[in-house]
Parts: sequence; C-alpha cells; structure tokens
Amino acid sequence: MITSTLLLALRQIRRNLLRSFLTVLGIVIGVAAVITMVTVGRGATQAVSDQISSLGSNLLMVRPGQRLGPGRDSAGAPAFKAADAEAIALQISGIAAVAPQASTGAVVVAGARNWSSQVVGTTEAYFQTNNWTLAAGRTFNDTEQRAGAASCVIGATVRRELFGSADPVGSALRVRQFECTVVGLLAPKGQAAMGQDQDDVVVLPLATVQRRLTGSTNVGTLLVSLQDGADSARVQASLVQLLRERRRLAPGEDNNFNVLDTQQLAQTLSGTTQVMTTLLGAVAAVSLLVGGIGIMNIMLVSVTERTREIGIRLAIGAQEHEVLGQFLVEAVALAALGGLIGVALATGASWGLTAVMGVPWLPDLAINAVSFGFAALIGVVFGYVPAQRAARLDPIEALRHE
Repeated sequence: MITSTLLLALRQIRRNLLRSFLTVLGIVIGVAAVITMVTVGRGATQAVSDQISSLGSNLLMVRPGQRLGPGRDSAGAPAFKAADAEAIALQISGIAAVAPQASTGAVVVAGARNWSSQVVGTTEAYFQTNNWTLAAGRTFNDTEQRAGAASCVIGATVRRELFGSADPVGSALRVRQFECTVVGLLAPKGQAAMGQDQDDVVVLPLATVQRRLTGSTNVGTLLVSLQDGADSARVQASLVQLLRERRRLAPGEDNNFNVLDTQQLAQTLSGTTQVMTTLLGAVAAVSLLVGGIGIMNIMLVSVTERTREIGIRLAIGAQEHEVLGQFLVEAVALAALGGLIGVALATGASWGLTAVMGVPWLPDLAINAVSFGFAALIGVVFGYVPAQRAARLDPIEALRHE
C-alpha cells in the first residue's frame, strides 16, 4: 500500500518535471542557505578561537592605561619596568612565565633587501607565553639576554621578504643602525584575531632593544602565562594588587593599567560569531516557509487539475484516507527531494566559501539532518490542506468536473 502510493506520487512528480522543480526550488534554497550559514559560522567561530589561542595559552596581557584598543589613555600612565615582570614571577603563584615586552617599528635590511617590521625586545619567556615554536635554530640564551647581545630570532614573514626560501640562521640582519645575527627562525602562525601578521616580527633581547632602539628602560607590555588549571580570576586579582602597590596607587585611585584575559576575549568573540550564525540561519530558514507555501499552492492546483481522476478513484472504491495519503505523500516527496538537493548544494557551497574565507570547513551532520527533517515536515504541514481537500471531494461532483 505504502509502496504503491509512493510510486504514484513519484510518477505524478515526473509527469511535470519543470513545475516540480520550480515548486521545490524554495525548499532547496532554504535548506542550502541554512546549512551553509551554520557551517560557515562554525568555521568562523573555530578560526577566531584558534587565532586567540595562537596569542598564547592562558595568557594575560598587561598594558599601561585604563583602556585597550585605539585611543587608549596610555599617554599619561607610567610604563612598566623589567623589575615588574620579575616581581610578578616571584610573588604570585599559578604563573608559568612572565615576559616583559618593548616593541618598536624598524626597517630591517639583509643584503639588498629591506622590510619594515615590528621589533620586539623581550626575554626567553616570550616564546613560552606566546606559544612560539622554532622552525630552525635556537632562541637567545641567558648570557645574551644579560649582555644585550646582537642576536635575533625572526618570523616567517621576515624570512620570506628578506631571505626568500634560504635558511636565515647564521645570517646577518641590520636593524636600523646596528647589525645582529639571526640565531633562530619561528614557525609560522598566520594572522591574529585583530588582523595583524604575527609572523612579521624580529625578536631581540630586551636589553638590546632598550639600549640601541628605544633609548629607555620602559616596558610597554607584560605577558603573563598561567599554569594549567590555575584560577584566572584569583591570579588577576593578585596581579592587580601587586601592580597597584608597585605603582603606588592610593586605595581610592583608579588603576593606570589594564589586564586583558585572552580566554575571555576568545569567549566574547566566539559568542558574537555564534549569535550572528544563529541570526543568519534564522533568516535563511524563512525561505523554507516560503518554499512550503509554494508546495501548498501547487498541490491545490494539482487537486483542481485532477478532480475528475479523484472522482473516479472514489467512485470505484478508494477510501478517503487513501486519497489523503496519496496527495500527502506527493507533498512530502517534493519537500524531501528539495531537502536532499539542498543538502548536496550546501555541502559544495560551504566548502567553497570556507576555502575562500580561509576558515576551517566543519560540516555538522546534525544540522544537515535537522534541515532535511524540517523540509519534510514543511511538506506534511503545507501538503495536508490540499490533501484533505482532495479526500473530501464528492465523487459525483468530481466526475462532473471538466
């Protein structure tokens, strides 16, 4: 019974292929849009999380001023000193490493090539706090750090622009007026969450940058890496208290520094992308309802066209529920066919979009199944009224229909 009903429904769909295709087009677009938006959104969320994680594991970034970002009020706030980093490492528990960082822009030259890059003065702890790994060579040692030696570690972008595909380790690199020796090459990281190129960097000992480039002992940023399982809130509270004491701030005075927790930043950005994904998916789902209205419209037309056929079936003994089932199966078959095509289309579209956007392709079988199931449900809901209308036709009146 069910098989014969399904065969009749498929035969009717095949009889008017163009009309059937136009009918399911709304379902196809709706399913494809929902799946594509959700898949691309998941990839974007994962990309944001990965980029934040690349900044460092359990990382706190401490900077002068009360605000972060453009226009932050760091001009009147005193800079940090290397001694602040040492005090944090010694006096606060739950900390894996602390790296003072003094940064400046400079033109670096190797042979006949030059490149404008970011020069970072720091300690060896910098490579731990920022999750850096070496592609070749080594980092500078304690002796080089204390002496302010002219030894540097470069990022992948600097290597590409100045040395091409050649091994830069052991080569000379001129930073403004002085020359340093490249002792290490960092493994590439790519773009950070804010868009900056993390590989466009030259890392030198802190004392070297302070003496030869900035001309001061100021430190612009303190990078604090927490131990696994450490209570971030407790560490931040202890850190703020210690820095307030070292900067001699009165009890009622506002902090003249800010602390950024990269984990909180990752959660905030991921939450934002998830909200946008949900919103776009909801908007795309509206087209599924439009597709359902299209199915209902065509099924009503089909009932009108096949009134005489329905009358003949009822006259020779067909039951109302059999006629109802036939038209309902046709509507569900149309919707399900549109759902299958939409899933296939979404798979290709989401793969292409994620490749263009440079985010991971993370297909979700659950959203595919839900979208397909919702499409079939649309067929049931919007096909029921036409099917019920066909089942309730008076056989005598239907046979008179021309």
